[in-house]
This record gives sequence, C-alpha cells and structure tokens, in this order.
Amino acid sequence: MIRKILLAAGTIALLSTTALTPVPASAAERKETYKLLELFADVFDKVRSEYVEPVHDDELIEAALNGMLSSLDPHSSYLNPKNSKDMDIQTRGEFGGLGLEVTMENGWVKVVSPIDDTPAFRAGMQPGDFITHLDGEPVQGLSLSEAVDRMRGVVNTDIRITVRRDSLEPFDVKLTRAVIKVQTVKGQLHGDVAYIRVSQFSATTNSDLRRIMAQLKKDMGKTPTGFVLDLRNNPGGLLDQAVAVSDDFLEKGEIVSTRSRRPEDTQRYNARSGDIADGLPMVVLINDGSASASEIVAGALQDHKRAIILGTRSFGKGSVQTLIPLPGHGSMRLTTARYYTPSGRSIQAVGIEPDIKVLQSRVEPIAGAERERRSEASLRKALPNPNGDKDKPADKDKDKAAEPVAPPKPEATAPKAPGAKPEAPAPIKLGDPAQDYQLARALDLLRGLSVYHPAQSR
Repeated sequence: MIRKILLAAGTIALLSTTALTPVPASAAERKETYKLLELFADVFDKVRSEYVEPVHDDELIEAALNGMLSSLDPHSSYLNPKNSKDMDIQTRGEFGGLGLEVTMENGWVKVVSPIDDTPAFRAGMQPGDFITHLDGEPVQGLSLSEAVDRMRGVVNTDIRITVRRDSLEPFDVKLTRAVIKVQTVKGQLHGDVAYIRVSQFSATTNSDLRRIMAQLKKDMGKTPTGFVLDLRNNPGGLLDQAVAVSDDFLEKGEIVSTRSRRPEDTQRYNARSGDIADGLPMVVLINDGSASASEIVAGALQDHKRAIILGTRSFGKGSVQTLIPLPGHGSMRLTTARYYTPSGRSIQAVGIEPDIKVLQSRVEPIAGAERERRSEASLRKALPNPNGDKDKPADKDKDKAAEPVAPPKPEATAPKAPGAKPEAPAPIKLGDPAQDYQLARALDLLRGLSVYHPAQSR
C-alpha cells in the first residue's frame, strides 16, 4: 500500500512504502468492538430516518470519520477525494488560495505561518494570528477543512477575514485569492554574509538550496564571513528534504529519528560527509511559525553545535502524520509517530528553544539622535591630535557646544469613524536588516565571530 508521510503543520506530504500491520486483539475485545459498531449503525439509521430534514449518507459518514480522527489530535483527519487531490497539488508546489498554513485551536482558525510572496504574506499575516470570521461569518462551528474550503475560491476573488492578534483589537484584512506558486529557497548577500531563506520543504528544496548557495559564493568572489539560514514562518514539508538540508551542513552523526508505537518501526537518518558551508559560522533564525520539518533542521544543527539558533521558540510540532489512501474515498491523515532530535529530545508541544532569544522589534532612532555628535573635539581649547588633521573628525563648529534638540512633534492622523475596526499593523519585511531586527542581530553576531576567528574570514 502506498502511503504518504506528512511532516508539516499544514498539509505537506512525502511518499513512503511502509505497510500497515494489524494490531492483534483478543476475542473479548473483538466482541466489544462489534457491539460498538452496532451502536454506530443504530445511530446512523435513526439519523437517516428521523432527523428533521433529509440527509445524505455520504455526508453523515464523512462527518463521522472526521469526528473520529479529529478527536485524536489536531493533525489527524479525513480527506474526501477533493481535499486529497488538493493536497497532492500543494505538494507539487502550486495551488490556489491565500497562502496560509493553518490549524484549529479553540474553535478558531490559527495561523501557523504565512507562505512567502503570497496574498497573506503581503498583507502582514503573522504566526499565531487567529481568524475569527470569514466575510463576516464566524468560523466557530466549522471544521478545519470547511474553513479552508471557504478561504479557497476562484482566483482574483476577494475575501475579508477578521483577525485577532495578541492584545490588539480585532481587525479586518482584505485578501485576493491567487494561484500560489511556492519558491521555497531564496538567497541574497548582505555584505560579507550570505543569507538563505527556506520558506517550506517541497520536492526541490535541497537542490535549489545547493544551487543558490553556489551562486552566492560565486557572486561574493571570496569566502563569506558566515551564513544565515532563515527558517522563520516555515511550516515544514517533506521529511526527506528536511533530512537532506540538515545533511548539507553536517559531516556526520544522526539527523533525526522517528519512533512509532512499535519499537521495530523506529527509523534513524544519518548525515554523510560534506558541508556545503565549508565549516564557516552559521546562524539559524526561527520563530513560532517554524514548525515540524524546519524544527528538525534547527534541532539537528543545534544538537551538533553546527549553528547558533537565534530568534524565538519554535512551534513545537514533533509528530509525524501518514496519509493512507482509501481507494475511491479520498484518504485519511493519521498521526503514526513522533520524531526526536539527535540528542533524543522530543520537541512536541515545547518547540526548539533558541540559543540566543531575540524578539522581533521595530528599531527607531531616539529623537534628537541625528544631531551633531558631542565629543572631546567639541570642547573649547581641546588639545589637537598629534597625528594631525588626517585623523581629526570633520567639525566646522568646534567651539560651539551642542545644544539640545526638541523631539519632533507627532504627525496628525485623521480620526477614525465610530465603530470602525482598526487597520492591520504594517508588516515587517523579512530579509531586510533595516526592518528585520532578528536578521540584523544575526549579521552582527557573525561579524563579531569573524573578529575572533579572522582565519575563517578570508
């Protein structure tokens, strides 16, 4: 039987060929099971015959399957033929929608992470956002698949979602549906540091990463000071790609192990020799949108002390889902194992704790900080520098002491209409050190390390 192993907070799949083994049961257990099945049949028959309105058998069975699987954990579910097909399309890296990886929590749709360069990403959606309404209709009472179906739709059509974020007042975001084409790896140079962002683990992620790394080295023309691997807002994806990316930066050792209810089914994945970063310093960026497969990479590099993990604690999804086909009836997604980092720790519900915790922030200059610098040279009759003017700072008004500058007055804003929902906060552009505080700190860290290890910065 062909099955797919899912290793994402959303709906990414990986082909596998592990077969199901029936669980032995005693005669007494089988007898009790048959009684419970008879109870289900009795309830099913009563609903069909006596419910106030006619209902379709397939709708009842689908609801029952969904109820059974979703009661196990947040990631097990039944996928009807349409949803199963949608998952296959998403795995190939192109699908329609808003560009959100979501889960369900307390009856609301919770954003695991927005996907880069999608309508949701450009609108500033953030991990941890709760979607409470879709076009004014509450999501409570809907299953996750029903909510996702409503967010999907014809390309270029609009949807208005109501978002609750932390302690802010709920606000509306208008999104236009689009065909989502995921480019999972991007790279750029920030001076002497190579920055690589991996937004998801799809079928081509590892090959794209190796190609972009080689191009960045070529463009720089010299050995970089170090590398930043950005896994923020990465909801996960294919297990083999997470293993391959980890292997890219490790010379040896275990990468991850998966353990199911039967000890004999334990699988271990080990690194092969070869580090495409040539052993240079690395910083891996994570946040609460980094889930599952991205946590495997961060955990492996952290346990092997190959990289410094910087940012905030990751999402904490340490379970493995298997997509089991149901011929003619879609498929079922079932949690079948947990995964463990090389040191044997499970990150389930606790996440990866960064080595250096850095909250995302907006950094603004202090009022008056742009005024002329006050120094020894600005004091009256200060001694001159013995080396002459070449080391002397430009200072036209040496004898004039710096005067305090009044802080600028805040700009006037138009009053909001009574009852109007607040606007969505402006998004931070990840990958731009001028806006991205976490990236700026990572760059500072790598350059600081190069001061103490100059031989690595050739």
